[in-house]
Amino acid sequence: MQEKLQAMAARLGEALVARGWTLACAESCTGGLLASVLTDASGASAWFNGAVVAYANAVKRDVLGVSQDTLDSKGAVSREAVLAMARGARGVMRVDVAVAISGVAGPSGGTPQKPVGTVWIAWEGPDGVAVKRFQFDGDRLAVKRQAALEAMAGVLAMAAGPRAGDEPEAIRP
Repeated sequence: MQEKLQAMAARLGEALVARGWTLACAESCTGGLLASVLTDASGASAWFNGAVVAYANAVKRDVLGVSQDTLDSKGAVSREAVLAMARGARGVMRVDVAVAISGVAGPSGGTPQKPVGTVWIAWEGPDGVAVKRFQFDGDRLAVKRQAALEAMAGVLAMAAGPRAGDEPEAIRP
């Protein structure tokens, strides 16, 4: 899986450079794994501005601008929270594209509505916004790695343009 992550980061970097875009991420359940994988790619400083590891709700609220109402009513692991996290990361980091990840990596913390492996990812870029819910299998590290891979795949798709039938839910601003 580590090789897949590294290969995806390299492809992503090439696509971002080709578009002239910069990237930032807001991570919760992945705890900085995505930023680590991205910065393992040679030349990442040309296209990766940084990350906010917003593990605590206070960071989601105070740094990324997720409203307390969203956190209280929808929860940190929600469509609304990751959309706000992506928007906040894009603004704070002043980038073209931001990706946000929030989920339940396990082994504890799951509920019937949000079982372990539930991960929401949102992408915001110059061409619009997209969000998708995933249900990953495996242990904590497996969930984190799958989330990082899907986050990069979504940015790559955004940079390449949409492919019919394979896009997350697109939202036009």
